[in-house]
Amino acid sequence: MKTLVLRVNDTLYSGCIWVAGLSILTMTLIIPWGIFARYVLGSGSSWPEPVAILLMVVFAFIGAAASYRAGAHMAVTTVTDRLPPARRKAVALLVQVLMLLVCAFMTFYGIKLCVTTWNQFLATLPSIRVGVTYAPIPVGGAITLLFVLEKLFYGDQSHRQVMRFDVVEESEGAA
Repeated sequence: MKTLVLRVNDTLYSGCIWVAGLSILTMTLIIPWGIFARYVLGSGSSWPEPVAILLMVVFAFIGAAASYRAGAHMAVTTVTDRLPPARRKAVALLVQVLMLLVCAFMTFYGIKLCVTTWNQFLATLPSIRVGVTYAPIPVGGAITLLFVLEKLFYGDQSHRQVMRFDVVEESEGAA
């Protein structure tokens, strides 16, 4: 069971990295186009800025989930590093429980926000529903929730190399 969960989460983690990376890449292509259209062509495009903002939201929430699993998310450990090991472990557990609550809040209320605003359309991009723009909140919350549960049940995975399916299958077949 542990191997299956780790495989699924490794795939999810890799997907988060790809989505976040492609969001940044697309933003770096869109923003110069907006500048070029405005200053060289003399007629600014209305879509680059709102699309770049939407991509930044995707990057922030999906990238944060990947960052959490990689152990690269911002953490202030000045106080906890000075605690005795038993208390440090208790505080770490408390932090994970609080993370569970935050992720559950993001997922539950993010879904409610998406549903509530689904019939509204963006003024800057009339073909995009407002609910779609909020979708990274519950998606990022749910993915981070899975990563928090993984950390609680299977320990920190930030220093373990991500499993690749072909390597795992070969090593399992050789055993």
